[in-house]
Amino acid sequence: MSLSGIDLSDLISAMLSAGLMAAVPLTLAALGEAFVERAGLLNLGIEGMMLAGAFFSFYAAYETSSVTAGVAAGLATGLVLALLFGFLTITLRVDQVLVGLAVTILCQGLTAFLFRDIFGRENPSADVHPLEISIPVLRDIPIVGDALFDRQVLFYLSFALVPLFAFVLARTRFGLEVRAVGEQPFAADAAGINVARTRYVAVAIGGTMAGFAGAFLAVADLKFFQVNMTVGQGFIALAITMLGRWNPYRILIGAVLFGMLRSLGNALQIVGVDVRPEFLGMLPYLGIMLALVALAGRTALPAALGVPYARGER
Repeated sequence: MSLSGIDLSDLISAMLSAGLMAAVPLTLAALGEAFVERAGLLNLGIEGMMLAGAFFSFYAAYETSSVTAGVAAGLATGLVLALLFGFLTITLRVDQVLVGLAVTILCQGLTAFLFRDIFGRENPSADVHPLEISIPVLRDIPIVGDALFDRQVLFYLSFALVPLFAFVLARTRFGLEVRAVGEQPFAADAAGINVARTRYVAVAIGGTMAGFAGAFLAVADLKFFQVNMTVGQGFIALAITMLGRWNPYRILIGAVLFGMLRSLGNALQIVGVDVRPEFLGMLPYLGIMLALVALAGRTALPAALGVPYARGER
């Protein structure tokens, strides 16, 4: 069966493949943000951390032709920015919203300046070749074979982190401490939990994952960098985290749905549907807005989210 001369099964397979690829950075960033918010912090700097992770990972990969070096640079960048965010919000107790926005603005300006200063008018690509895994027999399954069973290692690693994060958050002592300091930090402190340390670790996880998301986007997926290339994906990850109620499995579903909406817009253009490209590009963001409106009343935020904590003060 064909549509506008294009085999329908091939089109659906391409949509699924593109949608899952687009979901990976959102899943990674949102998984990290789940820890941050469950610990009582709101990190609006996630967009900037993704962007900075994308730039420094691309630059490292471009200079070394190594995917490993690129991803490591992205992780390190996210970690440094997370510790900066943590120092300002946890130690100095500066307003979390202002710090997050400042981090994003800083990263947008810094990455744009460095990219233009280093590369000028050039738009180079990184000569990297991510390791791929092709699973015999399964890769030949119609429609889903190429999309699920013939992908790069980082693709599988990213989705494998979902059950790992779900286990850590729900089944470990550290996960219990994170949830405790996000709900009742004074009670957690009285129970012997170091609130500041727990929040620092949670923020470090969130920033590292945001850097990983940027690295995946720039090194594993696109293999190039553009100014402001994240185009709001950090804020979308923030929304997906809340819509998913900090549950990694729900976060994964939200990220995949967003990715599929993005690929749907591209597919409609390919088959020649007479719809303005601007509207098609708006589809996934419209979907997020509708979901926020529909589920806003059902989302119970952590009680101490956004509230600075100082031992001995109430």
